[in-house]
Amino acid sequence: MKTIKGPALFLAQFMGDKAPFDSLDNICRWAAGLGYKGVQIPTWEGRLIDLQKAAESKTYCDELKGKVGEHGLEITELSTHLQGQLVAVHPAYDHLFDGFAPEACHGNPKARTEWAVQQLKWAARASRNLGMDAHVTFSGALLWPFMYPWPQRPAGLVDMGFGELAARWRPILDSFEEQGVDACYELHPGEDIHDGDSFEQFLEALDGHPRACVNYDPSHFVLQCLDYVQFIDFYHERIKAFHVKDAEFNPTGKQGVYGGFRPWLKRAGRFRSLGDGQVDFSAIFSKLSEYDYGSWAVLEWECCIKSPEQGAREGALFIQDHIIEVTEKAFDDFAGGEADEEQNRKALGL
Repeated sequence: MKTIKGPALFLAQFMGDKAPFDSLDNICRWAAGLGYKGVQIPTWEGRLIDLQKAAESKTYCDELKGKVGEHGLEITELSTHLQGQLVAVHPAYDHLFDGFAPEACHGNPKARTEWAVQQLKWAARASRNLGMDAHVTFSGALLWPFMYPWPQRPAGLVDMGFGELAARWRPILDSFEEQGVDACYELHPGEDIHDGDSFEQFLEALDGHPRACVNYDPSHFVLQCLDYVQFIDFYHERIKAFHVKDAEFNPTGKQGVYGGFRPWLKRAGRFRSLGDGQVDFSAIFSKLSEYDYGSWAVLEWECCIKSPEQGAREGALFIQDHIIEVTEKAFDDFAGGEADEEQNRKALGL
């Protein structure tokens, strides 16, 4: 077994215009002061990384790692959540998602997709230049407007949707394969890959591509009423990254899973800071350790009540307290040594 690494912090929700959230140096100093050992970098944030330069220059990546390392931190993974979303966008969301792309791509879905694909390919090379084996992202969505089967879906629609999604991602995943990096999808409502079944449909359309993996985030499964612990039993071989994020689901006589038209504070399903929700992290850390997950535990802060500063401050200790130092000794191995067939025969009276 391996001991999970951490605590680490996803920087996306913390960047801002005021110190200490306005530069790589300042935010790393702040994170290290809270007890974090790693940072996950959103690649759309130019104050943290130049993605194209990272893809093209090992020297730049060494310098970037050095800047982070000066604060006693490591870069855990790069993130392309926003770019991955744009690999596949249903026309109903064109206007809303244009904001994730450069202005030159606005109103031009084809150009937007091409830009996103290039971003992902750069991310594969940048991850390798930084010496990392995993990368976190979103899948995008063509089928999400048809998630609920009313009106009835035309025959073949779902298969066609996953076929097109796979066709767009296959060359990207081949780029990740060339670099020896896993592309870890966050299974998230709003993405075509949002639970175990949809992940399997995607894998089937990809012929089981070895680089299509999972960024495990239990908060999204709580909101879907999915067994997030058993999920690890099913998919542990594909789990290569881990977002530590809490959530709660409190249905009422007025609202259940589909309570999305209310603001976050008024929904049955809400994201919370670590320890304030319902996720059984003791079970999760135990299960991941059992299955030899040895990569990072990365805090993603999203809470409808608590401030990000308090969430980050409390989250470092929360993760540290849940990391299990795995045993190298079997407590029930009283005899020790190799199996002795003759002794075993005697013990059985044979």
